[in-house]
Amino acid sequence: MPRFTRPKGTQDILPEDQPYWAHVQAVVAQMAQSYGFERIDVPMFESTELFARGVGEGTDIVDKEMYSFKDKGDRDMTLRPEFTAGVMRAYVENGMHVQPKPVRLFSTGPIFRYEEPQAGRYRQFHQFNAEIIGVAGAIADLETMLLAWDIYAAFSFKDLSFQLNSTGCPACKPAYLKVLQEYYGDYHDVVCEDCRRRIVSNPLRVLDCKQYQCQPVIAAAPRITDHLCEGCAQHFSELREYLDVLGKPYTLNHRLVRGLDYYTKTVFEVWAEGIGAQSAVCGGGRYDGLVELLDGPATPAVGFAAGLERVILVMKAQGISVPALPQPPVYLAYLGDISRQHAVRLLADLRAVGIGTQIAMQGSLRSQLRQADKREAKFVVIIGDDEIERGEVTLRDMASGDQSTVAAAAVVTLLRDRLP
Repeated sequence: MPRFTRPKGTQDILPEDQPYWAHVQAVVAQMAQSYGFERIDVPMFESTELFARGVGEGTDIVDKEMYSFKDKGDRDMTLRPEFTAGVMRAYVENGMHVQPKPVRLFSTGPIFRYEEPQAGRYRQFHQFNAEIIGVAGAIADLETMLLAWDIYAAFSFKDLSFQLNSTGCPACKPAYLKVLQEYYGDYHDVVCEDCRRRIVSNPLRVLDCKQYQCQPVIAAAPRITDHLCEGCAQHFSELREYLDVLGKPYTLNHRLVRGLDYYTKTVFEVWAEGIGAQSAVCGGGRYDGLVELLDGPATPAVGFAAGLERVILVMKAQGISVPALPQPPVYLAYLGDISRQHAVRLLADLRAVGIGTQIAMQGSLRSQLRQADKREAKFVVIIGDDEIERGEVTLRDMASGDQSTVAAAAVVTLLRDRLP
């Protein structure tokens, strides 16, 4: 075993995996931009208080999973466990609330959570995040959901569908929570310890419990969609009508919740055929209270997040191929020290006109040509002492195997004309 190994829950993204990463990141950025989203990059660490307030005290993320530390100024800092709090902080701090609405933003980058590693889940992982800020209507929810759908469709994921629910709003949620707490009062001795705690501190989260003994209780629990106010019911109905018009399959899932007060109305997941079974590949919802919670003006918002590692894992499992990364099209081979000096000058000349070029660094001519083939070079320029005396080089077309002698002074122009 080597003395130093990567930390538990992290990964080395090796060169052979880079084509997947380049493809996935290019597709999500292109798709987001085609929807009118603009990229925003926020710091990888922020004030711990931002996440405590923006993600929510009492959540597993804040209580158990954040990487927090004191910086050298004795300030409490945290590696970001999600994007949305930081994006909304940037929205408020940079005065983006005065921009025409909606403001559409997307981000990609590493996220940090102290979780138990498993397939597709790491302690340092990467997310794609999208937000629509400033529109209260269900059309914004739909647009967010369609972006998520189209991204997974672009990756050729199979059996796409939505899971859908509404969590109400400050006008109707409190009454529902009271009904839910009264219902669970009859099952205090049946449900797990976490549910006995959550029904007091964070009631909606009991509906998300995975413990076996809690499943019958959850199945018969009152449904929040039966307790929505007129505004929330209309919003939810309008969203479902949009999905019906577009023929997008969805399942009403009363167990799908978000446990924080600033989440309102729509919550959703995209499900797809995953590794062995259909499962959630991303999740999102509406959080109309978050900007205000971060000291900004009352502002509606909706968004979602998707883990890129899971995307790549499913692509590999389904045998989905991706384009190879481009290689420099020209390779310089040489024989002897004098030839190497001429090759170095030619290397600089080719790169100066924008032609990607690699130069051999060691080995016989035969091994240099093998290296050129491995690097998928389109052309190899071979420089030898005899050619130097004649002012010539040998040019080999690696696809056809054709080889010709050309004037050294003309090779840059010749390659520039022959390469796309």
